Amino acid sequence: MGQKVNPYGFRLGITTDWKSRWFADGKEYTDSLLEDWQIRDYLRRQLPHAAVSRVEIERTRDRLRVDVYTARPGIVIGRRGAEADRLRQGLYKITGNPKVQFNIQEIKQPELDATLIAQGVADQLAGRVSFRRAMKRAVQTAMKAGAQGIRVQCGGRLGGAEMSRKEWYREGRVPLHTLRADIDYGGAEARTTFGRIGVKVWIYKGEILPYKSAAEDKITREAAMAVGETAGGEATPRRRVVSAGGGRRRREETVEVPVEAGAEVPAEEATPLVKEADPELERLLAEEEEIERRTRQGQHHEAPKFHSDDE
Repeated sequence: MGQKVNPYGFRLGITTDWKSRWFADGKEYTDSLLEDWQIRDYLRRQLPHAAVSRVEIERTRDRLRVDVYTARPGIVIGRRGAEADRLRQGLYKITGNPKVQFNIQEIKQPELDATLIAQGVADQLAGRVSFRRAMKRAVQTAMKAGAQGIRVQCGGRLGGAEMSRKEWYREGRVPLHTLRADIDYGGAEARTTFGRIGVKVWIYKGEILPYKSAAEDKITREAAMAVGETAGGEATPRRRVVSAGGGRRRREETVEVPVEAGAEVPAEEATPLVKEADPELERLLAEEEEIERRTRQGQHHEAPKFHSDDE
């Protein structure tokens, strides 16, 4: 039996950070852990179509900060911030803390977020799209957005089959055993008429080398001192902070959205997470589906027969 490890937890403390940042002891630890689960479950139920990637929670002595990372901030904010106020009131009822700080972080590149890609594939499966077409669309979308590798896997009664199975597609490199590799992992479930289908996505974005960047910064400072410039000042690089889910690059891909900016929900919020592929690929996928359908119709416990008039 294979022993599977979550890629996020495997790199925790190395290239990723904790999604819940606080310290407690004894009974307080148990209460805080249960409260974190209730907060995430509440937001997941209240925002099923808001394309929420993750929820980060940070606690100080008397303050509670909740960061929601979403690709559709207009749905989370609502008209004139009404939805955000309602969610803030719900968090107050769960935590009992009047100093709840509710922040909305917009994900600028949802095509490189594994959780959002998995949700997009699950939405297509629930809409009766062929699982092969949905998976190949996701692969092409991520590779065109700049990913160095992606793997998409679906498991369940694929295509309405009697027996469940797994199928996956991969393009590029996905080095799961390399700790310095920036691997984004996410999953989702598609509720279909013939049962639930699980979707898993791995996206490889490159390598995170904090030691290499520190050496390059040292070389830059020494070169500046050699030409007579001061080592301090604006030229001094800031210390690198490793953030949750992929280090500094993940922070650069998100922008905090003020609640006051949500007077109206933008029209593009309804766009699908995984868009259609190129016309040529869509044509090839349609031909594959047609061949598979005709083959399935001609199967009567014997090999399918092809005739010249079928061309």
